[in-house]
Amino acid sequence: MKNRVTELFGIEYPIIQAGMIWCSGWQLASAVSNAGGLGIIGSGSMYPDVLKEHIRKCKAATQRPFAVNVPMLYPSLEEHMETIIAEKVPIVFTSAGNPATWTSKLKDAGIKVVHVIANTRFAQKAQQAGVDAIVAEGFEAGGHNGREETTTMCLIPIIRQAVDIPVIAAGGIGTGRSMLAAMALGADGVQIGSRFILSNESSAHDNFKNKIMETGEGGTALALKKLTPVRLIKNKFYEEVAQAEARGAGVEELSAILGRARAKKGMFEGDLEEGELEIGQGVTGIRKIMPAAEILHEIWNEFQKAKKQLCES
Repeated sequence: MKNRVTELFGIEYPIIQAGMIWCSGWQLASAVSNAGGLGIIGSGSMYPDVLKEHIRKCKAATQRPFAVNVPMLYPSLEEHMETIIAEKVPIVFTSAGNPATWTSKLKDAGIKVVHVIANTRFAQKAQQAGVDAIVAEGFEAGGHNGREETTTMCLIPIIRQAVDIPVIAAGGIGTGRSMLAAMALGADGVQIGSRFILSNESSAHDNFKNKIMETGEGGTALALKKLTPVRLIKNKFYEEVAQAEARGAGVEELSAILGRARAKKGMFEGDLEEGELEIGQGVTGIRKIMPAAEILHEIWNEFQKAKKQLCES
């Protein structure tokens, strides 16, 4: 398929694997890129030397384009960006911050830049900053989320009207049918995170993967809105946060509850009670761990089949 996203990134399918902390290292990114999508290394959980190692291993494992996701709130942001430029990473996805800070420098180095947003105002600011595309992430997404709680169904059409650059839909997309819906709403491609956590190549702990497959409707909720909103599987840690928020806890108390390395404890080390378990609603009903390439091709084939059925109805 040729469209603005596939031509921008030089990929076969307009399917992007999200750069998720503790889950998307070089193995997952290279597997998705080799399968024809765009794989992304999630740098938010990596020290600078670890990121450099993952970039080099990814380059050795695939000849196809890949990207690195960089949360702008990351403490060693400058070191990460210097590594990305020095290693000639072709594409960078920025999130959780001002895209104007690094976009020009990255583009001067020949790097394509994509920024993640959750509302119209930041979409327009990202376009003004000169990014090549944006990811419009709806309320259904896992990880850090928009405070407005705008669903993907509502977000994509208004973002499509607000900007001229390519729009990549994210949030609750885990099947070919949901991909088709996003494209019908005006997206040029989709970014999928949670579904790829349930891949063989994901670095998520097996406990976390198994917990995801047990999680049904209503098993997740948006939390920590006074800090950085995140969608979590309901567990002991989530309940502690929910109770604190219900009694009006402030930033200081919530920060103390969160502490350090909660996401690592849950997603990477497999502590299902005390850990932070970030996941989106798009995995509801997914009960199988598969190779990343099979996941991508299953989504694409279902997209094509659903598109044909819709045209014939």
